[in-house]
Amino acid sequence: MAVLFGLHPVEEALRAGRRVESVAVQRSRSDLRLQRVIDACRTAGVRLRFEPKEQLDRLAEGGAHQGVVAMLAGRSYADASDLLTPRGEHLFLLALDGIEDPHNLGALLRTADAAGVDGVLLPERRSAQVNATVAKVSAGASEHVRIARVTNMVRSLEDLKQKNVWCIGLDERGTQDYDSFDFRSNCVLVLGREGAGLHDLVRRTCDHLLRIPMAGQVASLNVSVAGAVVMYEAMRQRRQTQPQAAPTAPQKRKQQKGLGS
Repeated sequence: MAVLFGLHPVEEALRAGRRVESVAVQRSRSDLRLQRVIDACRTAGVRLRFEPKEQLDRLAEGGAHQGVVAMLAGRSYADASDLLTPRGEHLFLLALDGIEDPHNLGALLRTADAAGVDGVLLPERRSAQVNATVAKVSAGASEHVRIARVTNMVRSLEDLKQKNVWCIGLDERGTQDYDSFDFRSNCVLVLGREGAGLHDLVRRTCDHLLRIPMAGQVASLNVSVAGAVVMYEAMRQRRQTQPQAAPTAPQKRKQQKGLGS
């Protein structure tokens, strides 16, 4: 049984069709956002319990629950082969090589959902897993991103390469700037551990190593920030290949009056 807390994560879990066993709602709290979650539970036939704040504090283990805590069945992960169907013209995957901080994982999943990533590869061991903290940091995006857990990241990347997917590692020792690479092809972006970066075998498996040029005194960015930079560059390039909407006739500008007129 998994615990999920916070208004947005619980609401997104209900929207995504997750199997929610029950939802505990703070008895003394009443507002429109909480009522929206209550209504969604009743529509989905989820059992509601109205509890004092102290009980929700215990269930959330001190987390910021915002008056709602859900009890969910264990999360079901996708198989790696299920991630091979692109939503756009080309496949775009994210592989996380040992991200250990759940806040970084949550932030990366939130960006992955926003940037149109087709799926995320996550190691089964030595990595943060999708828990209540990750769900809350991701603002519920973890309920919508397809995630596959893999036992061996190098083998999984090799399998993708056999399917004509380019493996693109982000590494401060890379020789090519991230914005000079053409992301308009099937590719998987590989991000490494906080501080240590990519494992040696994973780095050698990558077809290309990209870097983010740094103009200041620090040598690198936080992994969730660096990942967001590159994911949005990939999305920017891919949007350029999509047909543009026909231009509309220019609207006549309304004359603005100045002060004192």
